[in-house]
Amino acid sequence: MSKRKVRKMLREMASGEPVQMTVSAWSWKRLARLAFIAEQFGYEYADLQLTGDNKFALFIVPDLSPQGRQRAAQNRARYPDAGEGIALPPVVPDAIDLLKARMVVDTGSQYTDKLRMGLLVFFLTASAAAICFRLRADTAAVAIVGIVWAALMALLPVLLVYSRRYRAKYATQLQAAGFTPAIDPSGRLRYVPPGGQLPGHGNPFAGGA
Repeated sequence: MSKRKVRKMLREMASGEPVQMTVSAWSWKRLARLAFIAEQFGYEYADLQLTGDNKFALFIVPDLSPQGRQRAAQNRARYPDAGEGIALPPVVPDAIDLLKARMVVDTGSQYTDKLRMGLLVFFLTASAAAICFRLRADTAAVAIVGIVWAALMALLPVLLVYSRRYRAKYATQLQAAGFTPAIDPSGRLRYVPPGGQLPGHGNPFAGGA
């Protein structure tokens, strides 16, 4: 997680409006740490979605709860240089783990298994076709690409089963921490924090990714 990304996020948070951050880091912990910092300065995690260019769209909204406001006031006083990414509140591992779990479940509920399968088939087929076109003069190479494509097609059902189990593991973690399942305005299954509701009273960014 770069200081530049933190500075940009904190500057946008100064508006007091919902913020969308596009992040290319393929690391759950880095994404969770970014959301964690936002939650120390008056915002709360709202959603994480994959974008069309294989990046992540992180959505955060103002935390209007008394606890959120108090935490933000205390951290602004303790870390006046946070906006420069110099001194930031220490990471709380348990909070990072829960944010990671929410992100895994949220991105997993973005697409149905049927649509996810279709996207994977399209991506692998398009990639194989492009490679074959470039290597069309080499019959042996084209045959190898075809074999690899067929093997990946056969593995897709296995990958989908693994993906479901992976999401279920984190959904169980959230439920154990007191989160409850809820359907957001876009029809996705989300998990509501203990004693609360979906951040931002539903997802203000629904359909915005």
